[in-house]
Amino acid sequence: MVPQKVIELVRSTADASYAVDPEGMIVAWNAAAAAAFGRDEADAVGRICGEVIGGFDECGPVCSVDCTVLRSAHQRRPLRNFDLQVPTPLGRRWFNISVLIYSEFGSPDIYTIHLARPIDTRKRLEILVRDFVRTDTTVDEPTGRSVNRASIANAALSDREIDVLRLLAQGLTTSEIARQLGISRTTVNNHVQHAMSKLNAHSRLEAIRKAEFGGLI
Repeated sequence: MVPQKVIELVRSTADASYAVDPEGMIVAWNAAAAAAFGRDEADAVGRICGEVIGGFDECGPVCSVDCTVLRSAHQRRPLRNFDLQVPTPLGRRWFNISVLIYSEFGSPDIYTIHLARPIDTRKRLEILVRDFVRTDTTVDEPTGRSVNRASIANAALSDREIDVLRLLAQGLTTSEIARQLGISRTTVNNHVQHAMSKLNAHSRLEAIRKAEFGGLI
């Protein structure tokens, strides 16, 4: 049974808000969420969150059965807020999502309470400005030298190295990547090191940024 506190928290805010149970099912949905997403409570509650929200980030679809939010909640790992583009009656709109993790004392069940704030105008302006100033070169952070996008795209990363970088970019840990790909943590680290070497990157973050810039992930 859904804790009454979860329902009260969702209904207590003027922001669009909804709660998800440990299985990924929406169990609470407030009036602001109905207005923002164009779905009333009866159409949302009892359905899988990813099917209802259907969110995208700048790289493509995000919501899936392998939900990062749900996985982090089960690990009791706090989440940073993130931007998500969600289908609405007015088309896809950007929202900034904050997630609270809730569980009652003595209960193993964990609920995630989502707060969604509209940021469509700001986000579209941010993307427009970034795309306007983007050129075919970026800067190698440690050296300050320009790096050509084509040279990154031709870095000859293996498919597995690209898979690992893509999962790193999604925020997965080495252990989580190992489990998802069915390989050892040592193998994951080896793939990361090889990718860093090929991209001339001095950190995992720099490797991810270069791979994104070169269109590899």
